[in-house]
Amino acid sequence: MSEQTKVRGLFLDRDGVINHEVGYLWRQEDVRFVPGIFELCKTAQRLGYRVMVVTNQAGIARGYYSEEDFQELMVWMQREFAREGVALDAVYHCPFHPEHGIGEYKREHEDRKPGTGMLRRGAREFGLDLSESVMVGDRCTDIVAANVAGLRQAFLIGGTEEPGPCGGSFIAIEGLGEVEEWLVTRG
Repeated sequence: MSEQTKVRGLFLDRDGVINHEVGYLWRQEDVRFVPGIFELCKTAQRLGYRVMVVTNQAGIARGYYSEEDFQELMVWMQREFAREGVALDAVYHCPFHPEHGIGEYKREHEDRKPGTGMLRRGAREFGLDLSESVMVGDRCTDIVAANVAGLRQAFLIGGTEEPGPCGGSFIAIEGLGEVEEWLVTRG
């Protein structure tokens, strides 16, 4: 497959990357988008990246809100993205937690980051070349998932977790404009 025909993905964690971290977000009125998120996604799409959300949702596992609440919020967020000229290609979430889950949600799952299930599902469903894809996260679990899945680059945005040893390579960033600049300069 030639460089020009490889399909690349931009994987985005939700809380802390797309919207400011507020702790178990499930209501529209609590959403504050991170500055630069729409610009980053528009640039990525212009460069041929598929844009996907990959998010652990321990709030569902803990019983703080339902999967329906999550889906309703994501439909609203996708409409907000569309208003800004961005179509999210996919939204993947993991509603399980091995320790704090309740009932059917208390279990390990390959989708729960640092697991690679959501990244690999995106690759299968969209024919992505993971070695040409990029992840933006705000926690080490995002970085580990990206590295284990063999992504080209992982970015750790500051604000949620200190950029300590995350068990792999990444670029620590202060804002999403740095990722946008990287995409433009690296192709």
